[in-house]
Amino acid sequence: MRLGQLVIDVRPLKESRDYRWLFTGRVGLLLGSALTETAATWQVYEISGSTLAVGLNAVISSVAMVTGLMYGGKLADRVDRRKVLMMVRLPGILLAVLLAANSLLDEPSLAVVISASALIELTAGLGAPSSYAAVPSLVGSDRLAAVGALNGITTQLCYMLGPAIAGLLIAGPGIVICYVANAVGFVVFAGAVVFIRPMPPVGRSQDKRDGVPLREGLSFVARNRVLAGVLIIDSSAMLFAMPKGLFPALAMENIGGGATTFGLLAAAPGFGAIIGAATSGWTSRVSRPGMVVIGASMVWAAAVVGFGLTTSLPLALLFLALAGAGDLISEVLRSALLQHYTPDRLRGRVTSLWLAQANFAPALGNARAGAVAQFFSAATSVVSGGLLALGGAVLLGAVNPQLRKASLAPGTGADTAEAGPARDADVTTADATKTDTADADVTKAAATPEQHDA
Repeated sequence: MRLGQLVIDVRPLKESRDYRWLFTGRVGLLLGSALTETAATWQVYEISGSTLAVGLNAVISSVAMVTGLMYGGKLADRVDRRKVLMMVRLPGILLAVLLAANSLLDEPSLAVVISASALIELTAGLGAPSSYAAVPSLVGSDRLAAVGALNGITTQLCYMLGPAIAGLLIAGPGIVICYVANAVGFVVFAGAVVFIRPMPPVGRSQDKRDGVPLREGLSFVARNRVLAGVLIIDSSAMLFAMPKGLFPALAMENIGGGATTFGLLAAAPGFGAIIGAATSGWTSRVSRPGMVVIGASMVWAAAVVGFGLTTSLPLALLFLALAGAGDLISEVLRSALLQHYTPDRLRGRVTSLWLAQANFAPALGNARAGAVAQFFSAATSVVSGGLLALGGAVLLGAVNPQLRKASLAPGTGADTAEAGPARDADVTTADATKTDTADADVTKAAATPEQHDA
């Protein structure tokens, strides 16, 4: 493989003015969010002194996120996506200012930190499906893989730099600067979206039941083994092997550091993901993306086990970086399969389901990790969770041949996915045959990653 085939593809930024604006706003939003997420995690632990409280805070925020996603998916499929992006982010400015003001008090309120963080996640959930669903119309189907890698590398870069910077700010001028940066990030995003052309949804939804906003999307995913496999394998990894809620305790108790060490641990997965994204040019050309997703999930889980077994900071950072690289490759191809196998009329709601599990599963994972650590130890919690995630990836690969044989080749995916369960086996068999005999065509295939972009 030539070096040029490994380097990240930046053609979407060169070719699409609208995507450049969306990309610019997204970077500002992500960096501010990364600072605030890290600051809020530290502040909750500092106020309460409990790893369980950190996990519960993550669960509350994720419930708010999922609530927003439920209705954000319907908005993305029924309302101009540009309008949605502009409106839902504006309240975040006021909430970030509230967090900053609370942090200046002699005794900051834990209730304010938790409630404001939850409301920020609620607005993020309302807007995220529109952001993802709009991408194919901005760049075209043949640039989705490149967009996935670009989104992945910027997300991870922000979540690498954000926690590291947050750790330094907390130890230096104070936590208030993290929250002020988040307010600035909201302003940058809202300003950038103003310059994007209107993005009305394509097609007409068949879901008329306002009380069940994700019914049609959930039904579609349930009868498509590829999409179901994509969601399940990610949920398994995040539920059992997501130890971020334990980073404050591990930084102070196992490794013997403080806020700076915590920031480094939180940043390490992002560093590994950046390396993975920077060398992700090959992901558009794999003939079996489902197999790569399974393998990358196994890398994540095994690296988490290694992290839990070491008390050395350099080794801990190395294992977390390896985990981040595996997760990035898995995310890019999971998102590519999701976009490829979903028609535009359902893309908002299917994206909502994907983002809902991508945000709620880690929160449940953090709560699970915190609870196990409370009864045993942080190391025991991390290692046991990693082993369960590793077993889950192996099991799913064994029982889901459709995911193993899934293809990104032209003419497959959304065009055939609505055929229903009776044709699933035939579709994936046909996909497998095409990818075996048409590797040249696979290089032109469509794909995508946000990560949850929460």
